[in-house]
Amino acid sequence: MTQLYWHSSGQGDRDLVLLHGWGLNAEVWRFISERLTPHFRLHLVDLPGYGRSHDFPAMSLTNMAQCVIEQAPPQALWLGWSLGGLVASQIALMAPQRVNGLITVASSPCFAAQEPSCTEQAWPGIRPEVLQGFQQQLSEDFQRTVERFLALQTLGTESARKDARLLRSIVLEQPVPTVDVLNGGLEILRTVDLRQKLTTLNVPFLRIYGALDGLVPRKVAPLLDTLWPYSDSVIIDKAAHAPFISHPDIFASLVIDFGG
Repeated sequence: MTQLYWHSSGQGDRDLVLLHGWGLNAEVWRFISERLTPHFRLHLVDLPGYGRSHDFPAMSLTNMAQCVIEQAPPQALWLGWSLGGLVASQIALMAPQRVNGLITVASSPCFAAQEPSCTEQAWPGIRPEVLQGFQQQLSEDFQRTVERFLALQTLGTESARKDARLLRSIVLEQPVPTVDVLNGGLEILRTVDLRQKLTTLNVPFLRIYGALDGLVPRKVAPLLDTLWPYSDSVIIDKAAHAPFISHPDIFASLVIDFGG
């Protein structure tokens, strides 16, 4: 049976599982780990098809969540960044008894922008044609497309160039996902909508956003404050799509306070 890459460390008495975003791998947490290991047992996972879990094929969100939870501790806090936020949210829906708390970072239950209708207001997000364009470009120029997407994640921050280089190095240090796996991840971002399903979630829930995020606009936060009144949201000033890289101290404090 194929196993996910799963690395555990830390001195804390609480389990915290960290799930990375599209195109990346668990090494993205390396610079935040030292701030968290005194407080938690950290579990760093390469999602199916990514990094050292490269033997897995492209999967649906549900199958990806099932694959991850099969190797997880019986109970844990779950933290998911971007696409990983969708995976962590799906796990919370599938097995709430195993989720002591959920933290989503620069993530949205619906990444694709939605036009207003007679029953719903407009929803801020990535234009569907942009996501479709990335899918098409992957088969034409794999590396440039991934680098372009990573560059968008740090755009606007004071440390944008340094942070983008860091993200690129993390991708290149480990096995690169196949085009099928990357396309599958973009398809999840383009089509999944968990907004209504998560209205009934009954676990502690913290949402962290970057004020400058161009992929998950800050406008998402107040909309979800209304839709999910049981959850809390924090917007980190001067951060973009990777606040744990640009603002590690603030980010770590939020996680430690939530998990306390």
